[in-house]
Amino acid sequence: MQKVLIVGAGQGGTALIHLFEQSDMIRVQAVADIDQQAPGFQLAQQKGINTYESYLGALNEPLDIIVETTGKEDVFDDLKQHKSKQSVLIPGTVAHMIYNLLNERESLLNELKKETDSRKLLLDSIHDGMIVIDLNHHVTYVNEAAEIILDFNKPDMVGQPIEDIIADSHLPNVMRTKEKELNQSLHLHNGKRIITTRIPLMTNTGELLGAFAVFKDITEVVELAEEITDLKNIQTMLEAIIQSSEEAISVVDENGRGILINPAYTNITGLNENDVIGKPATTDISEGESMHMQVLRTRRPVRGARMKVGPSKRDVLVNAAPILVDGVLKGSVGVIHDLSEIESLSSELKKARQIIRNLEAKYTFDDIIAHSTEMSLALDQAKIGAKTPVTVLLRGESGTGKELIAHAIHNESERKHYKFIRVNCAAMDEDALEKSLFGDAYGPPEQQKGLIEEAHNGSLFLDEIGDLSVHLQARILHLLEHQEVTRVGSQEPRNVNVRIIAATNVNLERAMMEQEFREDLFYRLNRLPIMIAPLRERKVDIEPLVDHLITRLNADYGRHVQSIQPEALKRLRDYDFPGNVRELENIIGRAMISMDQNKTEIADHHLPSLRKQTWDELDLFNEPEQSDTMPLQDALDEFEKQLILETLEKNNYIKSKTAKQLNISIRNLYYKMEKHNLGKHVQG
Repeated sequence: MQKVLIVGAGQGGTALIHLFEQSDMIRVQAVADIDQQAPGFQLAQQKGINTYESYLGALNEPLDIIVETTGKEDVFDDLKQHKSKQSVLIPGTVAHMIYNLLNERESLLNELKKETDSRKLLLDSIHDGMIVIDLNHHVTYVNEAAEIILDFNKPDMVGQPIEDIIADSHLPNVMRTKEKELNQSLHLHNGKRIITTRIPLMTNTGELLGAFAVFKDITEVVELAEEITDLKNIQTMLEAIIQSSEEAISVVDENGRGILINPAYTNITGLNENDVIGKPATTDISEGESMHMQVLRTRRPVRGARMKVGPSKRDVLVNAAPILVDGVLKGSVGVIHDLSEIESLSSELKKARQIIRNLEAKYTFDDIIAHSTEMSLALDQAKIGAKTPVTVLLRGESGTGKELIAHAIHNESERKHYKFIRVNCAAMDEDALEKSLFGDAYGPPEQQKGLIEEAHNGSLFLDEIGDLSVHLQARILHLLEHQEVTRVGSQEPRNVNVRIIAATNVNLERAMMEQEFREDLFYRLNRLPIMIAPLRERKVDIEPLVDHLITRLNADYGRHVQSIQPEALKRLRDYDFPGNVRELENIIGRAMISMDQNKTEIADHHLPSLRKQTWDELDLFNEPEQSDTMPLQDALDEFEKQLILETLEKNNYIKSKTAKQLNISIRNLYYKMEKHNLGKHVQG
């Protein structure tokens, strides 16, 4: 790179600084001028170029070229005498010539820009679209009308292949044939129809430069013509579509009289046109309210209404919507779905969800109801944990929402794009759990990898960690400390990058005292403990939870429940919920199932009986009033529940020990705990 000294910082020197800036081969090393206020002197200082009041001082710089712009012969002669032999001196006359050329170039560029702007203004002012491509079929120019017609922004089109903008473009063909195509019709990707003329772009000597098209949007004109001339064909086509649809469709007019059904409707309901056309909308209903009539009353659509239709009382789900023409209600259209098919698909969906349940986090912090101070504090702590790599320990009773918070922590963390794997540490025996977590070197090749390796770069949620055996506690501690695993039957450690989120309802402090939980693992897990209060301690959350559950269960059960009556809500607030939020969900679900399908508000009598809270309240052995006699099965259930609670308490709520003492399997214990909504455990 040639290093240059500019002597003289007037207009000529300033112009040379700008000129040399554009070259990769020349760098202005220094600028000299006796006038520090000269424009080139100021510009050089702004750009970090060395400046000198005397050019003699600048000659000490390593220089390849010296440009004298003052035009003074004595300055030129003095520079010639003092410069080094390696430096080339350019006189002021040459510098002046360069300056004039620069001014002329700038003037020409301004003229060219004006001409270009004028052409652009002209092309952008016309209503027809215009698009130009080069020899590589890439777009080089589009005007504003083309942007509007094509529904693309200019930056998204220029430089792109024409086929990416107009899939059926014939411009490449025009370039190949060098023949014009006049007034051709074309359908665009956005549904618009255009008339286009395509012309090859050639020089006077016949050299091909590209091609361009000019086109006009004729969509509205064509639509108007089709509306006037082809309305009957459109109507015939619509009827054919409805008749051939596999969806069961029925249509009524604004008075609720049937005007159209299709064969799929007849297949489900068993009713034909003679049974429905001209008849009231209620004709096909065996049980339930007419959704057509509800839509006509409210002018609002209805989704997922469940009812029985036809002579065979077929169970169906109905979606209905109003037919509005220019704001005027003209009728209602309904689509009927056979529930037997839906239930089959739902069963398959549940199986699929079960398979992927442990491989993804479904919930975020937005899905968690937290109006109470206690729950808000827990979520604030969880959000802090989500932004750090620290191990999180969630503590609280069963059913309080520990798993939801674990999901939310993963989804808020940097690991959200990787797997979230949930493991219930109490759901299987020690050997099976160890192989499941750490892998099995003796298993089939596709099954040797454990869940910890599967969760690489993601999160591993260890639920019920208080039920881990001491042996597995040691292995989890090693994982936390070294981020490596060794498969069962192997001696080869494998590096992993896994974030651990643990949860328990066990009193870990008591378990440590009884040497059933490792102290070192406890302190390793307890870096960020988050206490989740039971529902009885945050009853302010009950009402918003009920509203949330009603909305979600409406979708699951196909109901239209809107609210809960104050008396029913008071009864829930007076209850202690030993099963926490899980029990509340069970109660609301049972209430909605027991309601008449036409009811929209949960009343007190819809709620199931809320179970007694303590063994003393059960009082099985006192002779009750005749009207209060407890059925035998209820008494047995209460006895079983209390026995399990007592055994859990004796065993510090460690489920594996409880199951062994009761002589039942761990799975059977979980089933019975779920059955009795047992979640009111001592918290650590």
